[in-house]
Amino acid sequence: MTQIGDFFIDSNRITGITDEDYILAERTLDAVKAISQTAYQSVYVIDYNRRNFFYVSDNPLFLCGHSAQRVKEMGYTFYLNNVPKEEQAMLTEINSAGFSAFEQVSPEDRPSCTMSYDFHLLIHGKKMMINHKITPLLLTPTGKVWLALCTVALSSRKEPGHIYFRILGQSSHKEYDLADHSWHTCEAIILKPEEKQILTLAAQGFTTKEIGEQLFRSENTVKFYRKALFEKLEVTSITEALAFATNYGLI
Repeated sequence: MTQIGDFFIDSNRITGITDEDYILAERTLDAVKAISQTAYQSVYVIDYNRRNFFYVSDNPLFLCGHSAQRVKEMGYTFYLNNVPKEEQAMLTEINSAGFSAFEQVSPEDRPSCTMSYDFHLLIHGKKMMINHKITPLLLTPTGKVWLALCTVALSSRKEPGHIYFRILGQSSHKEYDLADHSWHTCEAIILKPEEKQILTLAAQGFTTKEIGEQLFRSENTVKFYRKALFEKLEVTSITEALAFATNYGLI
């Protein structure tokens, strides 16, 4: 049975954080709150020193019917109550694997690390697949993660998992295999300029015909690029393609 302590590992044990440090940390919340207002995403901050949540945004997607204040009070109990039992062990494994990958990164690159993965939340008794992205927000002088920024968005995936570890600016990334419990290096997905344009215009509400007019291409050409894009992202619709590209930083 999953316990709250399973989400924390000894190698990232935090010590020496003072009340003054927390006062200074409060200043970072203005930027976090701004992020939460830019898109329909839930945003929260994990405190690895106190082993709870430092901040939770008001966006309803992540809250499962609770208030932001209530979710903050619940901390990691929120996961135990609102993630399917069969996926909780996966989350603790991802957490441990993520710290393992993070510790292999040079100190100067650590602030640029991001890990993303998909899992279900139980909302009013129904499963909803979400994409969870976690990035270091504040590090200790020794390079450990003290506060981490988490963003939650709807996922285009059908199954949980899809665990990626990236460093901003690097062409390759790591993917975690739950079957053999190890990281594997993969080449990043690179979108062609036409594919990015199609996604951008689709996000603005343009139809396939209108996208062709905007790009001075025939409708059939746009359909060709769109089909190739779907195959590359392993999705079946423009909505799924937009969700995937947004969640994984492709546009």
